[in-house]
Amino acid sequence: MALDEEQTRVMTLEAYADTIIPGEKRHPDDHAIAGVSEGGGSVAAGALQLLEDPASGVVAGLPYLAQAVNGHAQTYAQEHGIELDPELPAFVALSYEDRAELIAALTKPGYPERDGWILLAQFCSMAFDIAPHRDTLEALEEGHPGLTAIGLSKPDPDGLWRFKDFSYGRKLANIRPDTTPLGITI
Repeated sequence: MALDEEQTRVMTLEAYADTIIPGEKRHPDDHAIAGVSEGGGSVAAGALQLLEDPASGVVAGLPYLAQAVNGHAQTYAQEHGIELDPELPAFVALSYEDRAELIAALTKPGYPERDGWILLAQFCSMAFDIAPHRDTLEALEEGHPGLTAIGLSKPDPDGLWRFKDFSYGRKLANIRPDTTPLGITI
């Protein structure tokens, strides 16, 4: 069964995201996710949803980035004597190690297209690390893999986040006297 352009684009972007922050396969026939890590990675964290959000500013470029990385994967495969599965997009058909090596080359300082590949990687990381495309509380309740991995807790019953321990192991500053109970300085 031949993939259409949309299927190719989605699989390719998922494979790119999975190379940035790997996760486990969603099902045995999952080709986009290499399955080199346990738990959810960037794809499970919603990298594609973040990339496709109009607020990201990258939506229009996604088809071109997917097409370009597949072109680079085709060239990479030829240069390394790798036979690709013709039923899959070229980047998806690469092993995880080869995907990672290709992305390392594309993001190397001085590479002409570097900024685009770095931007794509940053969005994939943001989806996992901070979930900007999600309501934080909803993401936590649904077990968002990145927020769960960093140990972000739910807010107190009044809806405010408070932390019992200081992140640096000590208090860094006193609260200003003109700070309201909501944390606003007047």
